[in-house]
Amino acid sequence: MFEFFKGFGVTFSTMFKKVVTEEYPENFPPAAPRYHGRHQLNRHPDGLEKCVGCELCAWACPADAIYVEGGDNTEEERYSPGERYGAIYQINYLRCIGCGLCIEACPTRSLTMTNFYEMADDDRQNLIYTKENLLAPLLPGMEQPPHPMRLGDHEQDYYVQGPSLAKVDMTAVAAETGR
Repeated sequence: MFEFFKGFGVTFSTMFKKVVTEEYPENFPPAAPRYHGRHQLNRHPDGLEKCVGCELCAWACPADAIYVEGGDNTEEERYSPGERYGAIYQINYLRCIGCGLCIEACPTRSLTMTNFYEMADDDRQNLIYTKENLLAPLLPGMEQPPHPMRLGDHEQDYYVQGPSLAKVDMTAVAAETGR
């Protein structure tokens, strides 16, 4: 018999509290810092892509949402410091479950996840992100690939000495390329 009054007690206690309304489209609430949102393909400090087209992220994906096709670098056209690069890179966000296993599988730390979460669309084709959608933007001092390696003579300079090379002043690179 008293459960009836307990139920109304909850109702009456919330009737006089202030209602919190989120103004979602106008006030964009930030996501948690470690939220797994949209993927991003990162670049080296000179603008070359970190992805070497190894396809480990596609193998690790339990939802089979990633498609990678590697291509070979040449001296005339170099997209990454290694022998190969990701020529075709696609992530199907209709299938992606945001687990982050692809991030763990990446040996070059090329693939990371941002905390951007607004990816809804009414067209299914727009939810298949290609390499152009996923690549990190060029920062000041970076050069659009293809171009020769600027941070060393071989790929070990990029991957073994990477943290020290990231501190290199990129103004010399910008002066050399005229940007």
